[in-house]
Order: sequence, then structure tokens, then C-alpha cells
Amino acid sequence: MQNKTLHFTKMHGCGNDYIYFNCFEETVENPEELSIRLSDRHFGVGGDGIVLICPSKTADARMRMFNADGSEGKMCGNATRCIGKYLYERGGVRKDVITLETLSGIKTLRLTVEDGVVSSVQVDMGAPVLEPALIPVKLPGERAVNATALLAGATRTFSCVSMGNPHCVLFTTGVAGLDLERIGPSYENDPLFPERVNTEFVEVLDSHTLRMRVWERGSGETLACGTGACASAVAAVLAGHCPLNEDIVLKLRGGDLVIRYTGETVLMSGGATFVFDGAVQA
Repeated sequence: MQNKTLHFTKMHGCGNDYIYFNCFEETVENPEELSIRLSDRHFGVGGDGIVLICPSKTADARMRMFNADGSEGKMCGNATRCIGKYLYERGGVRKDVITLETLSGIKTLRLTVEDGVVSSVQVDMGAPVLEPALIPVKLPGERAVNATALLAGATRTFSCVSMGNPHCVLFTTGVAGLDLERIGPSYENDPLFPERVNTEFVEVLDSHTLRMRVWERGSGETLACGTGACASAVAAVLAGHCPLNEDIVLKLRGGDLVIRYTGETVLMSGGATFVFDGAVQA
């Protein structure tokens, strides 16, 4: 049987790059296998995974995202911003407020548009989940904030937050020099986390600025993680490092995101960039 040609758009948000398929026009079969194949940076297109922009009965569009290892993720903050830009500039959704259905619920995207071009997107990421059983993390109590437990082979202090996917946030120094390729897998696959975990290593620069590196489950270290930036900001506020309901700049390897935790919801603002268009044989 002849291979099918699929058209895609490569986009990134702060260097968190995915391969996007417009499923209003394309039918993508076996996205798990396709994500593994295309994400390879030597033998494929290269990326942190693939994202399907699909029709929705309850929102302007629906997102499905697959990590580089083929596992399906519930949420990706950087991808939501990219989808907002794609829908406005190429998908015919000419609105400055767009709704997006995800496995973590419907997200509201507020677009800043200048001369027909989306310059930034603010995403209402919803309320953080702090109950250990719902994150999930195998810790007692109502919250896992500044918890101390055996993690990755040593006793550590950390905070756990879900932004639709599980995060473990550790405040430390010397973030830039950490060997994440060596230490990351031991956090991701620790028995404390029944669904694995995304791990953020965060350095407090001042009360409104954090430096963060992230090891994402299923993808390894990425240049940015929107949900991870949100989780880190929430953890920083709850730990007393940053103020509530004020903008916090998260300095990621791929660029900066601005996060505000209001106490009820988390707002994430940042840019989105087209990289190139292409076609692959599926």
C-alpha cells in the first residue's frame, strides 16, 4: 500500500518544539508511533513530540499531544500558545479569545494581536492541584509543599503540583551546571510517582524571578515547559519565595515566561513561533 503524505508545521514556544498536524484537514493514524519516529532529531523531523489540532464539539479546537516516547500527555502549556497562534493566523479562528479542549479541561487563550500577527498568548491554566492523591504522588497529607522524603536515592525537600500533569519542584542553586541527562531519569521514574513525573530544578534569583530547568517525562530535558513553569511559580508562592497574585518571570533555557498565581488560577503568558512547514510519509 502506498504511503500517505501528511503535511505538518513545526512550531515552538520558548524552544519547546512540537510537530503540529491540522486534523481539520489531515487524518493522522497511529500518532504514538508517528511521534516516536518524527521526534528523533537525527532521523526524523526533530521535536519534543507531535501535536494534533482537532475539531471539538465544546471548544474552538481540541488538542492531543504525544511525547517523544509515544506516550500521550494530558497538557502542554507551550503547545496551547502555539495552537492559539496557528488557529488565528492559519486556521480561520479570527478571535482574540479562543477556547481549546484538552485532556485537562477546556483552556481559555487570550491573544495579543498586532497587524494580524499574534505576538503573545496568555493561557488561563486553571487551578493547581495540590492534593497528593490527585497529582499523583505517594505522600500523606492534604498538600505536598516543602515535603521531605526519600527521592531519587536521597532524602530531599520538594513540592508537588499538578497542572493537568504531575510536577515535582526542587529549589536549589547552581541550576545551570546540573547534569540532567544523568539525574533526570531517577526522578522521572521514582516509585513515589505512579504515573512518572516532570521534574523542575529551580533557582530563586529574586522575589519575582526564577531560573528553571526541566526534565520532562517521556521527552527528557526540554528547553521549556509551560506547565512546569506554572507549577514552579505555584510552589514558589506557597513556599514563600514569591508573592501571590504578582507577575513572576520564569527564565527557561529557551526563553522567558511570565506566570501569575492568583490563588485561584494560574495565568501563563509568552510567545509562539512558526519554524517551518513540511510533509512526511506516514
